[in-house]
Amino acid sequence: MVKDIRIEDYDYTLPEDKIALHPLEERDHCKLLLRSPDGKIYNRIFKELPDLIPPGALLICNDTKVINARLAFHKSSGAQIELFLLEPLIPSDYALNFQSRQNCKWKCLVGNSKKWKDGSIYAELEEDGEIVIINAQRESTAEDGSSEVTFNWNNPLYTFGKILELIGKIPIPPYLNRESEASDLEDYQTVYADVKGSVAAPTAGLHFTPQVFEGLEAHGTKVGKVTLHVGAGTFRPVKSDTIGEHDMHAEPFTVTKNLLEQLLEWKKKRKPVVAVGTTTVRTLESLPYIGFNILKGKSNPWVVNQWDAYTEEEFDTIKVLEVIIRKLEEDDMESLTASTSIMIAPGFRWRITDCMVTNFHQPKSTLLLLVSSFLGNDSWKTIYEEALESGYRFLSYGDGCLLLH
Repeated sequence: MVKDIRIEDYDYTLPEDKIALHPLEERDHCKLLLRSPDGKIYNRIFKELPDLIPPGALLICNDTKVINARLAFHKSSGAQIELFLLEPLIPSDYALNFQSRQNCKWKCLVGNSKKWKDGSIYAELEEDGEIVIINAQRESTAEDGSSEVTFNWNNPLYTFGKILELIGKIPIPPYLNRESEASDLEDYQTVYADVKGSVAAPTAGLHFTPQVFEGLEAHGTKVGKVTLHVGAGTFRPVKSDTIGEHDMHAEPFTVTKNLLEQLLEWKKKRKPVVAVGTTTVRTLESLPYIGFNILKGKSNPWVVNQWDAYTEEEFDTIKVLEVIIRKLEEDDMESLTASTSIMIAPGFRWRITDCMVTNFHQPKSTLLLLVSSFLGNDSWKTIYEEALESGYRFLSYGDGCLLLH
C-alpha cells in the first residue's frame, strides 16, 4: 500500500558543502544531469536543454512570482515580531488582496510569538517624505500554529502589494541558513515569473534564460504556462514513519482553457509533455482528478485531495480532460482555478507528464518521493549518487536534471 511507504527508504547523506548557497552568475551554465529512457546517465549543461528535449514536445512552466513574504513588526515595547505570510484570507483572491488599500487579512506564521500575546504591532515605511504606519492584529491561532492576522494602514495611496515590496523580505529557503540578500530579489525569481503569490520559488525554472527559450522555439518546442502558488509546506519534512501519516499542504493553481486544449491535443497525438519542476507536475497531474470529480458530480470538483489519485475507480485521461473543457465552456470560463494537496509517490499512475526538469531535492522529502515515482524502482538512488560524486550542486540554487520517461 502507498500509505505504508517508509520515509526512511528515501534518505541519503547530503553534505553541507553540496548545498548551493547562491546560483551561478549565468543561470543556464549550471550542470544538467540527463537520465535517458534506457536508464543511462549523461552529464550536460543546462543551456543544451533545447537539444535534449524530445521533438514536438510541449514544455510547461509555472509562472508564479515569489512575494516578499517576511515582514518585521514591532511591539510598542520594542520587541520584534516576524510575520511570514502564508495565504490571503480577506480578500482570499491573491490579486485582489494585493490591491487592498486600507486593510486585509492573511494566514501567517508568527516568529517570537510568545512575546505577542495581545494588542497590535506595527511597522513603518518612509518613501519620498510619505510615512506609512502599518498595524497588525492577531485574530486567532490554529492548531497547526498559524495565525489569522489583520493588517491596516493609514495611507490609501499604498496598496498591500506595494507595502510588501517596500518593507518585506524575499523568503529564501530555511536550509540555506543565511539571511536574504539584495541579490535574492532577482536570483530567487524565474525570468518568466508573472503572477504574485508564492512564498517559495519553483526552483527548476531558475535555470531558464531568454536564450534557452529562443533555443526551444528554434527546435519547435511549444511552451505553455500554469500558475501554482507554492506554499511554505513545500519545505515541511516528513516526520512520520510512513507517508500515510503525513498531511500534504494544499496549494492553489490556475490553468487556462487554451492550455487544457493544448494538453488534450498532445495526449491524443501521444506527443511528449515536459513539466518544468515539481509544482508544474503537481498541477498537471491534478487535472485528470478534477475532470473525474466533475464526471462523478462532486459538489466541489475543483479540490484534489491527498489520496484521490489512488482510487481503484478507472477512467480515461483524454475523456476527463474533455470533461473539464466542456465544463469551462458551459460556465463561460476561460480558466479553471482549483487547489491540490495531491500526494505523488511510488504507486502513482502518471497520466500527463512524460518528461521532467527538476532540481536535486532534500532527503526524506515528498519531492524525492515524486521523483522516485516518476523514475520507478530505486533509480533515484543511482542518480543522486552520481550527482554527489560528480560535484553537482543541490537544492534550490543548485544544478538541474532532465528525466526522460
